[in-house]
Amino acid sequence: MAFEISGKIIEIFPVNQLSAKFRKREFVIEKEESAGTTVFTDYIKFQLVQDKCDLINESFLNENVKVWFNVRGNKWERGERTNYFTNLDAWKIEIIPDIPGNQEQAPGPSPMLEDVPPEIEEMDDLPF
Repeated sequence: MAFEISGKIIEIFPVNQLSAKFRKREFVIEKEESAGTTVFTDYIKFQLVQDKCDLINESFLNENVKVWFNVRGNKWERGERTNYFTNLDAWKIEIIPDIPGNQEQAPGPSPMLEDVPPEIEEMDDLPF
């Protein structure tokens, strides 16, 4: 199942080459939500794996972005000890342009002439 979230990128870590065939890169977004007069801030760390490591670079730092991601869970066992890990695997990142007066929502596409439906002409020669 895919999820999406918007926030500001506050940290980007270098690519970590874990083996000859596996690499990952992590980044953190700051997500602020208001409840009345109180502002709650969450710091959420995502990871990019393999070819997805190239989706982000240092130019994204301090930018507002929308991140699409999957939640992945893993089980690790060693002897009688079992541990569980949860990762947020990002697969798409998009910079959100700033809008004066509204920092949270990206603008929708402007209507194009092709998007406007043609006017319906009245026909006088209808059979009824």
